[in-house]
Amino acid sequence: MSVLEMKVPSPGESISEVEIAQWLVSDGDYVEKDQAIAEVDSDKATLELPAEESGTITLKAEEGDAVAVGAVVCLIDTSAEKPAGFESSVDEAAPAEVVAAPAEKKTTSTSSATKSVSPDPVASTGSATNSKSAEKSYAAGVPSIAAAKIMSENGVSSNKVSGTGKDGRITKQDVLAAMAAGFPADAAQGWGGTRDQNREKMSLMRRKIAERLVSVKNETAMLTTFNEVDMKPIMDLRAKYKKAFAEYHEVNLGFMSFFTKACTEALNLFPSVNGQIDGKEMILHDYADIGIAVSSPKGLMVPVVRNAEQMSLAEIEREIKRLAIKARDGKITPDEMTGGTFTITNGGVFGSMLSTPIINPPQSAILGMHNIVQRPVAIDGKVEIRPIMYVALSYDHRIIDGKESVSFLVKVKEMLENPERMIFGSKDPVEVLLGL
Repeated sequence: MSVLEMKVPSPGESISEVEIAQWLVSDGDYVEKDQAIAEVDSDKATLELPAEESGTITLKAEEGDAVAVGAVVCLIDTSAEKPAGFESSVDEAAPAEVVAAPAEKKTTSTSSATKSVSPDPVASTGSATNSKSAEKSYAAGVPSIAAAKIMSENGVSSNKVSGTGKDGRITKQDVLAAMAAGFPADAAQGWGGTRDQNREKMSLMRRKIAERLVSVKNETAMLTTFNEVDMKPIMDLRAKYKKAFAEYHEVNLGFMSFFTKACTEALNLFPSVNGQIDGKEMILHDYADIGIAVSSPKGLMVPVVRNAEQMSLAEIEREIKRLAIKARDGKITPDEMTGGTFTITNGGVFGSMLSTPIINPPQSAILGMHNIVQRPVAIDGKVEIRPIMYVALSYDHRIIDGKESVSFLVKVKEMLENPERMIFGSKDPVEVLLGL
């Protein structure tokens, strides 16, 4: 018998421990090389663990266990023969990037006894059979094993999720996409009110987020300054060009690219806002790696747009879309969420009017966007109704003075209210024409 020890690979620099979030196979199953056998949580992302060889698997860790990088989590008997009727669960050819939620890799397995699949997400926690006869019995709306577990943990019923898998089967990605989109409130059903309590272990990622947020409040001199932005110029520009922009660049023109571009120009003028403290030294970056906070089923994630200062609006939109899809689908890597120099977060998509965002360490500042509301404002001595957004800049007062923080936010406001300034940097186009 030839046995392969599968060890936890390093998800990224400085990560020494991961947590087994979910086994996608059962003890004794036959697995194929490159088949996803588990999902592991690091303090930055959830990653899939692929089988290194084909064979029969023996699990050496339980779900929820914290294991060190390099530790053995399972054994694979590579001398085991493939069971009769076993069907491949590894995608032979898959596109590198997809816009819609991709079909989930099958995580079916073979065992000596045939196991039934229940349409109830709570009951469907066992391993599914690989036999062809069992596959034919799947009906539309039946969740996969991974999908059933997520649905059970989050109280999602199968009638709220549309299945895109074979024969209408609900995949893991279907559930994640539905949760990210949100569900309409059912006023008639109301809340159960059973007075039951559920105690759940916080994921490694959630525990790390909690530690980092508390450390920021305790270890930085955090202060927030506010301003308001008249969004009419950008909204008018988008209304005029969004169709042509989408057709030419094959990506929609959103607000985030304007804010990102405005921030990169302002960061160039006020480099301390783009810096960080390292002991007794300040690190000032000659580039802008902008973290974009996105909500995912796993919690808040901050993928980073590298060298955003060199990108056009279309390039920024494409990169944000790519990273957001990967975060939503649980495919984001730790490297794609590390090394940012400044962060933008948009609470407005959830209806927030005003907030004080918390700095994303080791960065020194974060910009908070909020919802756009029609408000009466004074324009040239007259009251007009304009679409106004409140913006907030939280910053570390140890490295950024009040003058710099306020001036930075004013510069962002000026460029958003005069979008043409983004084409010519921070200068007025007339000034560029006149060589001033």
